[in-house]
Amino acid sequence: MTGKKTLPREGRHAHTQDLRVFKGVEAWVFDLDNTLYPAETDLFKQINNQIADYVAKLLDLEREEAMARQKAYYHQYGTTLRGLMMEHDIDPDDFLRHAHDIDYSNITPNPDLGEAIAGLPGRKFIFTNGDRPHAERTAAALGITDHFEDIFDIVAADLMPKPNRETYEMFLKRTGVSPVRAAMFEDLQKNLAVPHRLGMRTILIVPKGTRDVFQESWDLEREDESPVDFVTDDLAGFLKAVNGTL
Repeated sequence: MTGKKTLPREGRHAHTQDLRVFKGVEAWVFDLDNTLYPAETDLFKQINNQIADYVAKLLDLEREEAMARQKAYYHQYGTTLRGLMMEHDIDPDDFLRHAHDIDYSNITPNPDLGEAIAGLPGRKFIFTNGDRPHAERTAAALGITDHFEDIFDIVAADLMPKPNRETYEMFLKRTGVSPVRAAMFEDLQKNLAVPHRLGMRTILIVPKGTRDVFQESWDLEREDESPVDFVTDDLAGFLKAVNGTL
């Protein structure tokens, strides 16, 4: 990407790349957990606890051992669900119901985010390794449901999680999105590698107040090695800055 400029006030949390690279984007693709809502909401912590509980009961393990097994499956297979399916042939529907049986009261409506998403031209999608009911409940709590055309969840992906390339290809085939005219927002850098290679603009969402830390490590990478085009700790503010350039 070429060209640099000073970002508008509300975009100072963003990298100093030229936001005009978003001109021509026709599809805006958002991860769900720790992306559309802030990490400090601790919703994902509840999900992790539910998964640990499921693993402990299924494998008759003490909680500490269950959490270690959960982490091992996540790193080896991409999700704990896929690890349990591969090694223990579990019912994925039962797992997903248990994992997302959580309290959503920590999420409050975010009208600023809704307004910023509504201002983006083109189509908008949620693309999550969670399931559709969880995404629907989360979006409803945020007050942003009506801004999205569809939700592409782990079930639609045939239970194959990001960052597997096949998962992105299934998303593109189902939606008809052209990757070179799309932008993807994620809280996990590894999940941006494939979208970046496909030609999407890629935006890493980091916890509030940590952008400078992430920015420093990211800037140490050569541009052609990093799957991240932009880093922000304020999604609504970043989208408003983008809208100002479109």
